[in-house]
Amino acid sequence: EVYLLDVQGNITQKFDVVQVFGLYSAEEFHETFDCPIKIVAVHPHFVRSHFKQFVTGGKKLLLYERGWMNRWKPSVLHEGEGNIRNVKWRGHLIAWANNMGVKILDVISKQRITNVPRDDISLRPDMYPCSLCWKDNLTLIIGWGNSVKICSVKERHASEMRDLPNRYVEIVFQFDTEFYISGLAPLCDQLVILSYVKEISEKTEVECCARPRLDIVQPLPESCEEISSDALTVRGFQENECRDYHLEYSEGESLFYIISPRDVVVAKERDQDDHIDWLLEKKKYEEALMAAEISQKTIKKHKILDIGLAYINHLVEKGEYDLAARKCQKILGKNTELWEFEVYKFKEIGQLKAISRYLPRRDPVLKPLIYEMVLHEFLESDYEGFATLIKEWPGDLYNNTIIVQAVVDHLKKDPQNRTLLQTLAELYTYDQRYGRALEIYLTLRHKDVFQLIHKHNLFSSIRDKIVLLMDFDSEKAVDMLLDNEDKISIDRVVEELENRPELQHVYLHKLFKRDHHKGQRYHEKQISLYAEYDRPNLLPFLRDSTHCPLEKALEICQQRNFVEETVYLLSRMGNSRSALKMIMEELQDVDKAIEFAKEQDDGELWEDLILYSIDKPPFITGLLNNIGTHVDPILLIHRIKEGMEIPNLRDSLVKILQDYNLQILLREGCKKILVADSLSLLKKMHRTQMKGVLVDEENICESCLSPILPSDASKSFNVVVFHCRHMFHKECLPVSNTVSPVQFCNICSAKHRGPGSAILEMKK
Repeated sequence: EVYLLDVQGNITQKFDVVQVFGLYSAEEFHETFDCPIKIVAVHPHFVRSHFKQFVTGGKKLLLYERGWMNRWKPSVLHEGEGNIRNVKWRGHLIAWANNMGVKILDVISKQRITNVPRDDISLRPDMYPCSLCWKDNLTLIIGWGNSVKICSVKERHASEMRDLPNRYVEIVFQFDTEFYISGLAPLCDQLVILSYVKEISEKTEVECCARPRLDIVQPLPESCEEISSDALTVRGFQENECRDYHLEYSEGESLFYIISPRDVVVAKERDQDDHIDWLLEKKKYEEALMAAEISQKTIKKHKILDIGLAYINHLVEKGEYDLAARKCQKILGKNTELWEFEVYKFKEIGQLKAISRYLPRRDPVLKPLIYEMVLHEFLESDYEGFATLIKEWPGDLYNNTIIVQAVVDHLKKDPQNRTLLQTLAELYTYDQRYGRALEIYLTLRHKDVFQLIHKHNLFSSIRDKIVLLMDFDSEKAVDMLLDNEDKISIDRVVEELENRPELQHVYLHKLFKRDHHKGQRYHEKQISLYAEYDRPNLLPFLRDSTHCPLEKALEICQQRNFVEETVYLLSRMGNSRSALKMIMEELQDVDKAIEFAKEQDDGELWEDLILYSIDKPPFITGLLNNIGTHVDPILLIHRIKEGMEIPNLRDSLVKILQDYNLQILLREGCKKILVADSLSLLKKMHRTQMKGVLVDEENICESCLSPILPSDASKSFNVVVFHCRHMFHKECLPVSNTVSPVQFCNICSAKHRGPGSAILEMKK
């Protein structure tokens, strides 16, 4: 009897006789045969009208074709080699197996193109039947006993035809297996093999039947590689033989049917859902999540979110709270409900701190209550962590007023806590209560105070806090005040710093550096400030200031015995002699005195310097070494008393002579350069003056202003052209002096010889 089953194994239809019929049409073929039918194979395209063919196996291989009047006509394709137990039809090729081997027939040409003999003839063909399957239209897979052959049908070259079939078969892979083959099927470039297994019983030590195996192997040229192997539990496997198992497959669905006398097992290729199931069963949640993300378009059973939530729960159960919180960012995404659910779950286990760093702050934003709950948790146990969250979280995530009040309550218990005070200032800033924030920052001397003032334009609030700012950081405070003079005037700053002259000096000094004229009304005050707090900058200030009262400055410098500054002031006030005397007497520095005399370039000063130095040998040496280019050294040498010992006199005299020779050489060199340049320029002027000058009708006489050329060209005329390109009629020029016959242009030069001298006289 024949049964039609569905995929679940339920009987959908029962047949008492063998029939060929259409599942989705009324077409049916019914025939009773004289002998038992071992196998039936229909044409692959039987449903089409012109492919109504099928073959049957038994003692003969019969081909049935629909002919005239819809009658079926049988024809014998093969007989005489025993029972035909397996037939497979693919395209135009029919493969069948009998006791002798495997044959392949071309249906179109009705030619048998090959005979593949069986390898192990000791095996009974009825007990170990041949398994056949087509991988494609030209590749046949043969399994018989423990041998597998993969055959390829190829076209024969025209030159090799003769009386041979147009096709031939080549065995491309051949290998043996450890067990007997009950069936096989293709799976991409691999093979699915149903194996019949015998093993030795451990108890009785007798060979018995084991559970059949379903193996996936990778064919190699002379062997195979096992990819996977599964033992199948079927009823009565201890009593079954190799011929009792069959393997069929459905090409489009990757379904494989293992048929035994009592069971039909359906096998299918594992998909990503199966892989994820296995990973979840092994508690490999991270790998399962990764696999789901990679195959999210193909998985049907699982959802990424469900796997992710299971992963988070698993991590929480293991006590890996930080990792669980970190995974929330990726798994929960923008789902606010799930975020809030997880936050409450972390609160229940006392791990709000773990999830605080990973809470979303933008897109999505959770309810303010969630953030406030986390902040309160930190405020109760971790001030530093609380301060960090306040800095990192935007102020609009939570109710600022509630948090401010909570911080104020804690400050009542610990009013000097710098962390809480700084955090309170930041909260006031978020709440735009900048005045209170500024007071706290100034109290704490916090570095962000200047940034706060600039960012929120709090200059009106710091008018009475300038001293505090200067005490905190005078450099930044002064820069800020000078950059914003329009908001806090110079007078206001100076007034606020009146009781702190050292700070007042810092401010005025920077003001002077920026602009020498802005604070001119305070220059007199600055003299005392520089003298008291910054003497190194006093002399540069006196030099650069044009508004400083010199008498006041001189008085202060003399009181404090500031020699260099006094010398400068005396020289600036015109009292150079007193200045020089102070250098010589107070500083005893001949080099500075010589430098001063060079700056003033006054002969009387040099005379005074020589008179003062004449009885001081070290001073004489200094003068001899330095005055050679300013004063004639003979004047000094003549005044030196005979017998006076002067250190390094010889070297000084040699230097004077070298300086003199150098001056002579420089003068001669300059003279040569000057003569060469003069000659070159003279030649250039001569070449220029020798060039012709164009005179046409457009030119006019610079004296009478009439055209320089007469309208009648036949008349005689006389024109004078000067090098300055001014032109005159000869009669319009004044009569030349008999003493100096050279004429000059009346316009350019009437007295001196120069570019206006005449160069050309035209006559006609």
